[in-house]
Amino acid sequence: MNGEWNGAQSPASPGGGHDESADCMENSVQDTVVCLGNEIKSRAVVKYSAAPPPTTYALLREKTDLKLPPANWLRESTQLGPAGTTVLGSSSKNKPFSSFGMAYDFIDSIGNDVDVVSDSENIKKLLKIPYSKSHVSMAVHRVGRTLLLDDLDIQELFMRSSQTGDWTWLKEFYQRLVDQKWQRKKKSKEHWYQKAILSKFLYYSISGDGAAEPVPGDSASSSKGDEGCGGGELGPSWPATFTIASSDPEDSASPEEERVSMDNQYALGHVASVTKEQNLPTLFNEGENSQGLRNDFARNILWTFEDIHMLVGSNMPIFGGGRYPAVSLRLRDNNKPINILTGIDYWLDNLMCNVPELVMCFHVNGIVQKYEMIKTEDIPNLDNSKFSTRVVKDIAQNILSFLKSNCTKEGHTYWLFKASSSDVVKLYDLTTLCEETAEEKCQNPFTLPVAVLLYKVASNMMKKSQNRKHYGTIRTLLLNCVKLLDQERHPQIIASAHCMLAELFQLDEPLEDGNGESLRSGGSEDSYSEEEEEEELPEDSDENGSCSGCSNPADASRAVAVIKSVGELSVPEKYTHHIRPNYTFPVSHDKEERCRHVLGNVLRGLKAVDSTIKKESDLPAADPNTPIPLKYEDGDDSSGHNVVEKEISLLLDRVGPGQENYKHPTRSGMIPGSWQHRIKLQLFLKASKAYYVLADAAANLLKYGRALRYVKLALQCHDAYCAVSSSLHPEVLFFHSQCLSLCGDIQLMLAQNASNRAAYLEEYSYQTKEDQEILHSLHRECSCQAFNMATDLAMDPEYQLFVSCKCYEAAYELLTSGELRKLHSEQLGQVLKRLGNIRNEMGVFYMNQAAAMQTEKEEKKGVSAAEQEMWKKSFSCFEKGLKDFEAISDAANTALLLCNTGRLMRICAQAHCAVSEDLNRGEFSPEEALYYNKAIDYYLRAMKSLGKRESHKAVWDSVNWELSTTYFTLATLLQDYAPLSRKAQEQIEREVTDAMMKSLKYCDLQTESARQPLYQYRAATIHHRLASMYHSCFRNQVGDEHLRKQHRTLADLHYSKAVQLFLSLRDAPCELLRTQLERVAFAEFQMAGQNSTSAKLKTLLGALDIMIETHHAFQLIHKELLEEQQASAASDVAVPESPDGSASSGLNTEEVLKLIGVFEPSFSFILLHLMKLMSTSKRKPVAKEEEAMKMYKQVYSRLLRAEKTAPLIQRVALYLQLLQQLTPNSGDSTNGAPR
Repeated sequence: MNGEWNGAQSPASPGGGHDESADCMENSVQDTVVCLGNEIKSRAVVKYSAAPPPTTYALLREKTDLKLPPANWLRESTQLGPAGTTVLGSSSKNKPFSSFGMAYDFIDSIGNDVDVVSDSENIKKLLKIPYSKSHVSMAVHRVGRTLLLDDLDIQELFMRSSQTGDWTWLKEFYQRLVDQKWQRKKKSKEHWYQKAILSKFLYYSISGDGAAEPVPGDSASSSKGDEGCGGGELGPSWPATFTIASSDPEDSASPEEERVSMDNQYALGHVASVTKEQNLPTLFNEGENSQGLRNDFARNILWTFEDIHMLVGSNMPIFGGGRYPAVSLRLRDNNKPINILTGIDYWLDNLMCNVPELVMCFHVNGIVQKYEMIKTEDIPNLDNSKFSTRVVKDIAQNILSFLKSNCTKEGHTYWLFKASSSDVVKLYDLTTLCEETAEEKCQNPFTLPVAVLLYKVASNMMKKSQNRKHYGTIRTLLLNCVKLLDQERHPQIIASAHCMLAELFQLDEPLEDGNGESLRSGGSEDSYSEEEEEEELPEDSDENGSCSGCSNPADASRAVAVIKSVGELSVPEKYTHHIRPNYTFPVSHDKEERCRHVLGNVLRGLKAVDSTIKKESDLPAADPNTPIPLKYEDGDDSSGHNVVEKEISLLLDRVGPGQENYKHPTRSGMIPGSWQHRIKLQLFLKASKAYYVLADAAANLLKYGRALRYVKLALQCHDAYCAVSSSLHPEVLFFHSQCLSLCGDIQLMLAQNASNRAAYLEEYSYQTKEDQEILHSLHRECSCQAFNMATDLAMDPEYQLFVSCKCYEAAYELLTSGELRKLHSEQLGQVLKRLGNIRNEMGVFYMNQAAAMQTEKEEKKGVSAAEQEMWKKSFSCFEKGLKDFEAISDAANTALLLCNTGRLMRICAQAHCAVSEDLNRGEFSPEEALYYNKAIDYYLRAMKSLGKRESHKAVWDSVNWELSTTYFTLATLLQDYAPLSRKAQEQIEREVTDAMMKSLKYCDLQTESARQPLYQYRAATIHHRLASMYHSCFRNQVGDEHLRKQHRTLADLHYSKAVQLFLSLRDAPCELLRTQLERVAFAEFQMAGQNSTSAKLKTLLGALDIMIETHHAFQLIHKELLEEQQASAASDVAVPESPDGSASSGLNTEEVLKLIGVFEPSFSFILLHLMKLMSTSKRKPVAKEEEAMKMYKQVYSRLLRAEKTAPLIQRVALYLQLLQQLTPNSGDSTNGAPR
């Protein structure tokens, strides 16, 4: 055979010693890939070693008598460990849990990376099944994709069953179905003789003195040995059990030894330490440890044989030194050739330990004859022991496939059994057999170790794996762990498992769309859900191991699976294709469902903890179904506010960082620091977080009653947490601030949606049974009433706003205390923003209250004290909100609060308007001016805080509009209710002009927006009002011609601008008509002051042109009237007529009628005076003037004959005809008429 080795390959020198100091074997060959014949691959990595570095073995002189004990035999040695660790035979009880010790130590590898964990002796025994007639009895357990194999010594267990009663049910089953005449088989004298000379041979080899004098005494008695002495584990590199095969390797035993510290200075490779879980108790006492729950192997090796990954424990002694860093040492009887079983045994031992060579010492009747060195790759070709390595590989793969296909249920104990001289291998489910036994004492001794291992593997996966695809596997492991345990006996493990199950659901993670499929299908190929197992198990399948050929039908019906002939194991891939697909429990993606899973596990964990402490009768009664009465009275808001303030302050004192070392006594009697205390803290916190997530989700769905109920439960859980916690971690305080902040959000939304209060009350009152039970568990630790005032559903919006503000203030105080200020600056900014927002809401609420009081006052005489109180409250809230937003440099919200403060000032100004005795509006008062100017100051500050429009366009436009409106209102009031008793007319005019122009400055006519038409209308109105003011000044001004001329010019300018803006609007025909008529009146007034006929004629023609321009306004009015008439006709609804015959509509018909009342006389006046002036002219009229004269007469005549009682739409239509009649010739007549 060809082989590749990383070590010395020359035979040892017959000289005995080596000059060079030996290197540690594991350092030289701890990670070697071996390619054997037919491409068989083997790779061994030493994960842990408690053995010292290999030392050179001593070559014994020829004729050395091994029946005589050496001088160092059974004496204490630094190389061998304490005295008594090396014994003859097997004095200890069998250890059915050896694989569990390894699994506990190398928990990282369990469930995922490793296929098999077992003693190397068990691996060899399995791989020799087709070649051996010896019996095989092994316990098999499944954890994820890993199988744990342990030797189940039936004889030893049945001997113990009479004392412990653990295995009585198995003994009865064995006798009934397997071996009805079972008797304990005793070891032969030959067996103990071989053990004795092997032990002496190894001690001779260690001593280095081949001619050592024997110890005085009876050699016969020393060779007889004790059953308490063992010889299988001798040498410097195995301070634990070592067993080596004689001619029948199956008879070798595995005596127990004391565990060497894992921190041993000789440990190599990756040394796994047994990590104690925070919530895991000391699960085993010394008696249980003596059963083999510790890892007592000299070496733990990760062995990869082809594609099979195995974690094996080995106690084989390894020697080395010089050119031979690693050899195994064997003793053989020269008269007995090496058989296949022994050859496979030696070959597998060397492969597992990565030893390249074997040194064989031959003896005859205990007398040393010779030494022979054999390379590991040559062992399969030795005479009388030839075997195919490829067949051994096929056996390994088939056995693993068979076991994985049928050992499907995690937590179950399976029994792999082959009777002596039998070809049938059977697999039984001992857990099912145990459950079927009615006796109370029928317990499976493997239950607790398996459950603990499931728990530890899940716990390790939780710590190591950040990938959510493993969460389904972890959940499966924990559920199976819980299923195995009795809550009364193992409440701590059950509580810890439920705590971890609750932790599985990451409540704060967003849902992932891309990985949904992989998460639902799970991440472990070897984890099952029970439902899937039952559905997919094939029945009576020959491929799966049918029992139809078994001689004992009853036995067959009990077996899970059967290998009908051991010869099948040698057939390549015989069982490979029978591995079934595996599944995991799916992890939910729905947030509410995840929270409910968490709360369910929290409840089960709390029940497990509560079962270990005081009984319910020892605690004060607390009925979760009884509502806790509110602590405020509806009739007195101030008392409710005081209670909330007191409650919040007490709460902050309780949870503040000043309480770090204060220990609160628990009502249930828990001892601080106990496992109950630690787990309850975790469960309370997890429940609080789950309820917080539920509250947040409900708030997002606008289910504010449900959200308030959930946040109340979250705060009650936190209250219980504070009651049992001696100190509060900053992250807990941070979470508490989040709960308070969310509570503030919900109370705010409830205040803003008062119309749905009945539905919210119904949501708030509902409670699930699970919530009630959790609350009942909380009441075992505290009354959970610390947050009642903050989480009650009040009926008063003001109270809800107040509570919301207090919640935010409490959250802010928490975040500004101690370490939280540095750790969560972003959250601090969010809370400050919420504080600013709620103070703005409260300010708006009080402001609206003040406005309502103002509206409801019957007599507007003075300002009431209640109004002033509302102003003060509103202003105080706005000021505090401004400080909050300024602290986080929130320019937009700062501007909005300044804007609201400006609005408050305007409400104050409106409340100070003067009212005369006849209840009419008086002059514009100084108080009004003061508050309007304050409002303007706040709006200007808001504009300044924004800087420029591009930063916050919407806010900028809003502030800009309010500022323009305030200036416009101020100017309008000054103009309409001029304070002439205090100021001169000219001063008032200047102030009006200044305010109007400033308002006009902030009218954004260029930017296209929803407010653009409003800005256009306001600008047109401003120009119209200014024009009217200058018109009035022009009429009333006497003497100063320069000033009169200036007023006339300004009036003309503003009238033309107003007309231009009104023309761009389609919904202001009345304003356009009024402006045009004022222009006509202005022209008529100018004509009255003129003396020249030509000047008068020119002025009148100009007025006529303005009158003709009213055609557009009448056209818009006529269109609206026509549309309304058609709409009413289509719906067959009678349109009520006004006394003048006009239809009531959206159009202000009353205003139209007033304007028509001005239009007709003015139109008639212009036409009449035009005809008079043209007829009295001294010069002869030209043809065009005569035509114009004729047209004026026709229009004037029709106007006079028009019916004053005709419907409005007919009158408007007439005016349109008359104006249209004048339009075509207006240009000619204008050109021809004297001006």
